[in-house]
Amino acid sequence: MKICIALMTTMLLAASPAFAQEQASRDEQAACRGDTRRFCRAVDPDSGTFGILNCLKQNRAKLSRACRGVLESHGQ
Repeated sequence: MKICIALMTTMLLAASPAFAQEQASRDEQAACRGDTRRFCRAVDPDSGTFGILNCLKQNRAKLSRACRGVLESHGQ
């Protein structure tokens, strides 16, 4: 759960209205949930959002297309 919250926090879109932002972050979280579980299990959830983000970036070639799209849409 901490991983999901960390990922959601990382992916928030600052310029969006609150509802759209919440929906986007849910969609983004869902897009990366499986990849986070698969590749980032060893990341300490208390290490902050950058631990998960760095893990996803290190495994970019193995990520699902949807999760790669989330990273790219945020300039990662």
